[in-house]
Amino acid sequence: MSNEERPGSLADQAAAWIPPWQRPAPPTEADAADPGAKVPSHGRTETTSSEAAEAQAADPQEGAVAAGAQTAEVGAGQFEAVQAGAVESPARKERTGRGRPAPPPAPVLDDAELRGALEAILLVVDEPVSELTLAQVLEQPAERVGPMLDEIAAGYTAAGHGFELRRAAGGWRLYTRPEYASYVERFVLDGQSVRLTQAALETLAVVAYKQPVTRSRISAIRGVNCDGVIRTLVSRGLVEECGTEADSGAYLYRTTVMFLEKLGLNSLDDLPPLAPFLPDDVEEFADATR
Repeated sequence: MSNEERPGSLADQAAAWIPPWQRPAPPTEADAADPGAKVPSHGRTETTSSEAAEAQAADPQEGAVAAGAQTAEVGAGQFEAVQAGAVESPARKERTGRGRPAPPPAPVLDDAELRGALEAILLVVDEPVSELTLAQVLEQPAERVGPMLDEIAAGYTAAGHGFELRRAAGGWRLYTRPEYASYVERFVLDGQSVRLTQAALETLAVVAYKQPVTRSRISAIRGVNCDGVIRTLVSRGLVEECGTEADSGAYLYRTTVMFLEKLGLNSLDDLPPLAPFLPDDVEEFADATR
């Protein structure tokens, strides 16, 4: 008789072998009392740790397989819990910032301390600083910084100080008062003149009121070539390029933030109107030049 016909051969045993994780669990006393108490989860046969230990004692290889099946069951359960939102994964906690200690709230400064901090900063700035920047540096609401700056400016004016706090170029900065300009000039200049020439002032005025404007347009208004004057104004930071004209491709020029700062203006809207400075016969002069 061959091995295939012999009952209980190795082939028959291999065909009839059932993995431990697919074998039905042996009935217990609790199962006998309540047959429907133990229901496999998601269609899988549950393998308890005691079953895995018994299987490992009977057959080490089968016991290892049973233990691996139990570990897979636990890992699958944890993954399903994370997916369902019952358990939050560490990566999600790190991504959402949960579990980290909340930053301490910014200290609320009283009016006296806020006033002193603003004055200290304004003494060291070299250009106008905005209310938003001051609020971010001091970690205070911008709604408090603006009224406090107005109060400081009003206090300087009422006290008659030789300096004042005013808006310029979209921010705040300390300036000397105009009535003391002669003393400041005497100290700063010390006999040296750094004023702009008449040609530079005229060109700067054209750019301020006609910007953005090309060099050819400035020359046509002034009646002379202005290339050298434009280069001087650009080198001093009062005028800058701002693109090109669509039709001719010529460079366009406009005034800078330094221009507003030097003139003490908050924006170009503060420029004085030209009408009071125009001659009465300007229309006749314009017609004659056509």
